Amino acid sequence: MDLQLNNKVIIVTGGAKGIGEGICHVLAAEGAIVAVVGRKDADNTLVVDAIQAKGGKAISVVAELSNPQDCQKAIAIVIEKYNRIDGLINNAGINDGVGLQSGNYEQFMKSLHRNLVHYYLMAHHALPALIKSKGAIVNITSKTAETGQGNTSAYAAANGGRNALTREWAVELLKYGIRVNAVVVAECYTPAYETWIKTLSNPKEKLQEITSKIPLENRMTTAEEIANTVAFLISSKSSHTTGQMIHVDGGYVHLDRALANA
Repeated sequence: MDLQLNNKVIIVTGGAKGIGEGICHVLAAEGAIVAVVGRKDADNTLVVDAIQAKGGKAISVVAELSNPQDCQKAIAIVIEKYNRIDGLINNAGINDGVGLQSGNYEQFMKSLHRNLVHYYLMAHHALPALIKSKGAIVNITSKTAETGQGNTSAYAAANGGRNALTREWAVELLKYGIRVNAVVVAECYTPAYETWIKTLSNPKEKLQEITSKIPLENRMTTAEEIANTVAFLISSKSSHTTGQMIHVDGGYVHLDRALANA
């Protein structure tokens, strides 16, 4: 399917690693011009170089998104270079383990800035350009807002906020024809996930336990599978889809866990 993304300028936050990197590669393969936004130019550039080596188009935009000024600067850089923005994919964040008992006020607020506030700021600053292009927004969110996880109050709260903003923006931006959707991630094997699993005393057994509970094929979701759904939602092929939370999770959140071992 031609998603008609050729030469569309699309911003991907946290685009240098994991799910964000997968999204960048899929969008570039569809012909989009990808702005890879992240805090380290070296990491961004690795993705940009890989995309360009395959004939795609991408640029690195260095920004520490927990800094409000950097959010505004990132949008300004893209507009200055291309004079347009056709899509925004809010993806950057980290499950930082700020819990109810283990955390404090300062850590909680820092986590919200790392995981939620920049979603608002990036959309706020990109909005004039998105209105002109009648663009779209996709927010990447996590199952933690729906299922809980334990010892991650701040991250769960941030994802609840991401889900709420998705619905709120879908309503607010109807008059501009701007669609806003979310892709909800459950168990996706990324470098960050691998780093976490290796901190456990029994990583191999724990990974097997987790995957055994994923109903469809008893395996982790891949970054590419998430990216494929994101590309569809940011494209005009999903022209009548807005305000939706699409779970790309092999049925992990909603299907009966008894099915996993059936």
